[in-house]
Amino acid sequence: MECAILINEISLIAREAGERIMTYYQQTKPLNIHIKADKSPVTIADIQAHQIISKKLMQLTPEIPLLSEEDPVPWSIRRHWQRYWLIDPLDGTREFINNGEEFTVNIALINQGIAELGVIYAPVFDTLYAAENRPHHKLAWKMYDNKRQTIVCLDKNDPINVVTSKVGTDPYMAPYLHRLGHYQHQRMGSSLKFCLIAEGVAQVYPQFHPTSIWDTAAGQAIVCAAGGMVTNWQGLPLCYQPVESLLNPKYCVATVDLIKKLTPYRAVS
Repeated sequence: MECAILINEISLIAREAGERIMTYYQQTKPLNIHIKADKSPVTIADIQAHQIISKKLMQLTPEIPLLSEEDPVPWSIRRHWQRYWLIDPLDGTREFINNGEEFTVNIALINQGIAELGVIYAPVFDTLYAAENRPHHKLAWKMYDNKRQTIVCLDKNDPINVVTSKVGTDPYMAPYLHRLGHYQHQRMGSSLKFCLIAEGVAQVYPQFHPTSIWDTAAGQAIVCAAGGMVTNWQGLPLCYQPVESLLNPKYCVATVDLIKKLTPYRAVS
């Protein structure tokens, strides 16, 4: 299938999943909240979004397997995958439960360890980010109010705009921010942090907390297509070649110039 057509189809799937999520947002419907083995919450909205995405992707590309946060395929099955869908049906479930606005639908296509296509849809804002991140063709864009706008990462030296997660604190963040010097700081939920980097609103997103591969793949595709980088703290790009663990290393999302300045940061690796 032609890439442009495939991304359009993925975008429609993400919007449909987002519309289903919104039927539970700030409503009186029970969310049927359960706590998973990793201590993270899951709701009926997560499950129904997963069901919509899985069904549509299997119809669209039956030859490509799928790995979802809500259906973690055993290592024995996925260990030889080279091309697969990687999805987070509702990224930011805690934000969703608390009636926050910053949750997303994330869909990425992985090929030989690289997130080569990515779509992130923010249902509350009705805003969609998408990208083609192939070796010889990179393009990222934002869809809002029925208008498509190409987005690019932008360097900003004084002050640097830093975006971090809303959840948790750690001993590394304060010294890291001090290392930046003059900066502005914004907290945001879900994969929207990647989107802020991709569209040039922020320049650095450091992450020291554990995350899973479905949290980052779509965002990485969009950031890299927009001219930025997503690397571990040795400066190596995050890779999605199948390994048994579904967890990412600690990482940094930033413009190319800032990645060179701010990594490696071996004290946190």
